[in-house]
Amino acid sequence: MKTNNENSIAKIIALAKKLDVLIEQRDKVVEDKNEKEELKKRILNFKATGQSSFGDAAEWERNEREDRELPFSK
Repeated sequence: MKTNNENSIAKIIALAKKLDVLIEQRDKVVEDKNEKEELKKRILNFKATGQSSFGDAAEWERNEREDRELPFSK
C-alpha cells in the first residue's frame, strides 16, 4: 500500500496490530524488477499459520446454495 496520509497509516497499523499482522514500513516504492519478483513470490507463497476465522468455505457454499422455498415459486 502507498499513502502519504498519516491518519490512514495510523489506522492501517492499528488494524494490523488488532489482526496480529506483521507490518514492514518502507520509505521507497519498489522499482527494481528483481525486487518486484521476489516480493511477488513472497506474497504468492504466503502460508497462514492458523485456522481461517471464516470457517469452512465449502460448507458455507453448500448452505447458501441449498434448495429452499422462494416467495415467488408458489
